[in-house]
Amino acid sequence: MTVKPRADIAALPAYKPGRNPADLARELGLPSAMKLASNEIAFGPLPSVVDAVTKAAGTMNRYPDNGAQLLTEALAQRNGVDAGQIAVGCGSVSLCQQLLQAYARSGDEAIFAWRSFEAYPLLVTVSGATPVMVPLKDRYDHDLDAMVAAITDRTRVVFVCTPNNPTGTAIRRDALNRFLDAIPDTVVVALDEAYREFVSDPDIPDGIELAAERPNVCVLRTFSKAYGLAGLRVGYLIAGDPAVAEAVRKTYVPFSVSTVAQAAAIASLQAEDELLARCKDVVVERERVIAALREIGVDVPDSHANFVWLPLGEATMTFAADCEQRGIIVRPFAGDGARVTIGEPAENDAFLAIVAGRQRTSEPVN
Repeated sequence: MTVKPRADIAALPAYKPGRNPADLARELGLPSAMKLASNEIAFGPLPSVVDAVTKAAGTMNRYPDNGAQLLTEALAQRNGVDAGQIAVGCGSVSLCQQLLQAYARSGDEAIFAWRSFEAYPLLVTVSGATPVMVPLKDRYDHDLDAMVAAITDRTRVVFVCTPNNPTGTAIRRDALNRFLDAIPDTVVVALDEAYREFVSDPDIPDGIELAAERPNVCVLRTFSKAYGLAGLRVGYLIAGDPAVAEAVRKTYVPFSVSTVAQAAAIASLQAEDELLARCKDVVVERERVIAALREIGVDVPDSHANFVWLPLGEATMTFAADCEQRGIIVRPFAGDGARVTIGEPAENDAFLAIVAGRQRTSEPVN
């Protein structure tokens, strides 16, 4: 008799990370390839962060601080909240999983927009709950009214990704306040703000301020993007109600945030002004890329993250393959579109040249 996993797990597609650029370069016989698929920031780590990592590496024979006390205190001070409102995890995606483990089980439901962060349906299914996907509106915005209408007495968690991954769209203050006011206080709302640091529009609210007024709201943040620590995996949750953070901490896999990751995150907070200045450079480059795409006839939505969304529909996979043949890796979502990370100016120019070439032929992007 063959041992079998749960039927829903057996049918679950595996998470697919972005392709390794070194593999593509070898395949094409190129000296290098460009990876614009995983929303990593193009800048390398700061010297002060490298120094902190080097020092912390000398203690790798010891387990890390399971409660991430120093990092938690630094985050509490930085965000003006109590340490009890914070849970640190192995990236914000891990905190999504912990939140579901704490609040959802078989027979329950978790709601999120679609298309949104591709890990949501996987994590909800693993928790045993049922994913409820609410389609985005025509301009790739959350349909907040439809999400409220989808709530039932089985709903336990609602994920709201803003800016949304992979479309880059974000929810404005009045709309988000109306939505949160319409959610029953028995449902946990997770505002997934992994790309918050790239927001420049003042009408897009900071979720931590909204959570301060609502005990059923929590905010997910990460050090992977703006802080350049994607390879170290550290994120955090801030809850309006400390009880939510406590429940999430109880589902934490012990010691999963390493000493090195904690040290790097603390050093990054200490160098935050320098890191956020780099984010402003990314925003300037993002707006240049969007303007260039629109100038050549590509109708891309506004983005408030460090990537742009190309609504390609059935042409998505062909476009992604065309990019790969030219040494550029983008992130395709079959039948929907492609997400392209804002890289260095030369990388963005190479991507724009591919799009412009397709626009001049019989294979326009839109």
